[in-house]
Amino acid sequence: MSKLEDLVRPGRVAVLTMELQRGVVGDLSCMPPLAAAVAEAVVVANTARVLGAARAVGVPVVHCKAAFREDRAGSYDNVPLVNALLKNPKHLLVGSPEAEVVPELGPAPGDLESERLHGMSPFHGTSLDPTLRSLGVTTVVVTGVSLNVGVTGLVIEALNHGYHVVLPRDCTAGHPLAYGEAVIENSLARITTLTTSDELVAHWD
Repeated sequence: MSKLEDLVRPGRVAVLTMELQRGVVGDLSCMPPLAAAVAEAVVVANTARVLGAARAVGVPVVHCKAAFREDRAGSYDNVPLVNALLKNPKHLLVGSPEAEVVPELGPAPGDLESERLHGMSPFHGTSLDPTLRSLGVTTVVVTGVSLNVGVTGLVIEALNHGYHVVLPRDCTAGHPLAYGEAVIENSLARITTLTTSDELVAHWD
């Protein structure tokens, strides 16, 4: 059994999507350049194939989402990028269409969601870690955006929590695309197990 095959064996693995939301990379995107990069790299379609294969063999899918209350309670003002986005009073409001997962990805019945109001990682101050541990998960497959900040933070926090991390490189992107590829090659390749959507689907088929 290969290392990858062992890591993604059903019963020990979950797939996480990171901010693949309508208001981030979808039809209601507040960041058109990132949305364009995701479209060019076919991230959503590649991720949809991975999620379909995962669900078919009982691998949990968890959608990690960012959202904000209209009164901003529970959110900090310590991130310049986020502060700029929050100048729009309707930015990614809890329960809004913008906060929804892009429809190509679900959520399907049985999918789980982890929504955060603050920070740059879905592990901090959420139920993501206890949820994964309750499912017996020891490996996370990380998909989504962006390689500039969010995915990199997710990977590092997952490692800090003791999880193995598998990164299908065609299920994530940064802006510009070349920068995202540089992050993978020069940073994430050293701390994750790299793969592709085709390899994951083949394992779960």
